[in-house]
Amino acid sequence: MTSIVLKEAKFTKLCSTKSILTVNGSFPGPTIRVNKGDTAFVTVHNQGKYGVTIHWHGVRQPRNPWSDGPENITQCPIPPKSSFTQEIIFSTEEGTLWWHAHSDWTRATVHGAIIISPAPKTTYPFPKPYAEETIILGEWYNGDVMDIIDEALATGGDPNVSDAFTINGQPGDLYSCSSATTYRLKVDAGKTYLLRIINSIMNEEQFFGIAKHKLTLVATDASYTKQITADYLMISPGQTMDILVTANQSPSRYYIVSTPFADSTAPFDNTTTTAILQYNGNYKPPSSIPFPTLPTYNNKTAAENFTKRLRSLASKAHPVNVPRSITRSIFITVSVNQIYCPNASCAGADGNRLSASLNNISFQTPKIDILLAYYRNLPKVYRSNFPTRPPYYFNFTGDVGNNTIYPSLGTKALIVNYNDAIEIVYQGTNVGAAENHPMHLHGYSFYVVGTGSGNFNEKTDPKSYNLIDPPEVNTVGVPKNGWVTIRFIADNPGVWYMHCHLERHTSWGMNTVLIVKNGRTNATSIRPPPKYMPPCSKS
Repeated sequence: MTSIVLKEAKFTKLCSTKSILTVNGSFPGPTIRVNKGDTAFVTVHNQGKYGVTIHWHGVRQPRNPWSDGPENITQCPIPPKSSFTQEIIFSTEEGTLWWHAHSDWTRATVHGAIIISPAPKTTYPFPKPYAEETIILGEWYNGDVMDIIDEALATGGDPNVSDAFTINGQPGDLYSCSSATTYRLKVDAGKTYLLRIINSIMNEEQFFGIAKHKLTLVATDASYTKQITADYLMISPGQTMDILVTANQSPSRYYIVSTPFADSTAPFDNTTTTAILQYNGNYKPPSSIPFPTLPTYNNKTAAENFTKRLRSLASKAHPVNVPRSITRSIFITVSVNQIYCPNASCAGADGNRLSASLNNISFQTPKIDILLAYYRNLPKVYRSNFPTRPPYYFNFTGDVGNNTIYPSLGTKALIVNYNDAIEIVYQGTNVGAAENHPMHLHGYSFYVVGTGSGNFNEKTDPKSYNLIDPPEVNTVGVPKNGWVTIRFIADNPGVWYMHCHLERHTSWGMNTVLIVKNGRTNATSIRPPPKYMPPCSKS
């Protein structure tokens, strides 16, 4: 049993001090370490100012959505001055995941790593590294994050962007008042290190690299991959990547750098965070520390060139099981929209309110959590008619005109049967500010069997699918004005949130809920709820 305490703590960054919500007073928060197949109990004590929930990102939680965490989806917030014990059931995951708050924008400061070591008497499918380190890509806002999103939702405009990116909580040498605390990763020459990289940033995908050192990818989202050697990574919010780095250069200091990938007209934080790879030993420090060359912020080709190389390991010890015979085929358009404001009274485009949607429905989060409503058959909380096709077809990635800007509003769930073989095609659209959307599904990992640019062609595009060794992930980038196809078996009954992991898009409604019905036995049905769940209030 582990206890974590949500509480305010003061931090000084970028020349000013402010109070932020933390876990155990640290930023980022503590690491949770388990072995594959373990079950962990974590009691969350909320000593903060408002209700919060905690989500275990990428943990499948078999039959146990009660501890998954998204606010008003599987539980109501943990009220201040109260506690909630969550049961985190690890099953097939192995590698790096993470935990984060799942209420409004609290995850900006409330997050940390989950490290899942191989089960006893097993080991990594690569030579054991000399040592390992976790690298959490985060960010810092000079303003109060809750005020920032509250103001944006009140005015209908874009939320303020962050003031700095961080590596393990530190902005690095390129920001004011920051170089004294730059994170340093100390290494011995000739040794190989496993770096567990987590993108916990709110709204920006990231390029990542280390000067003069190659990166060898070995896992993503707690699933092993075929090894890929690269000069840079592209990692989206929500994703994790495990890489091997060998300290094979002249003993010195080398910059570790992360910069945004933002192929959009939307505002973004265009700054650079740095850390230092510092060799141990006696040598003269360099007069200028070498800096890696990363792609420019809008280099879509560079991002896709990295992502399309990902392949599952697909070995005997780590097999894949890609559904071949699909029983539920779903097509979802992913759009940024507007909601009409009379007299152009809002701060978004055209004086309207910014919004977002899946299949032209902007999700409205209810006051009672959907899991409770589903389990207890409570009326009027959600509807079961999320469409498996968009309301109408148009040139999704071309000149979309004005007729698709305004979505409908609703709390609609997508219902599937237990053990359905699911295929979802996510189609990015050119409505609003088109960009890459990292789509995340709770309760599952899934295989990314295909991706492409432009409008999905259901006759020709499936011919390009990889059904042999597609990557298995829990978060996938839908390319700007492109499509991605995922497949999985719906073998985890429950209520599972599906949303864009760019936080402003989640706030605007780029979400839905997947409800997987029970199977025919107790072992294939949702577990009963724990004795205590945080209470739901209408306020």
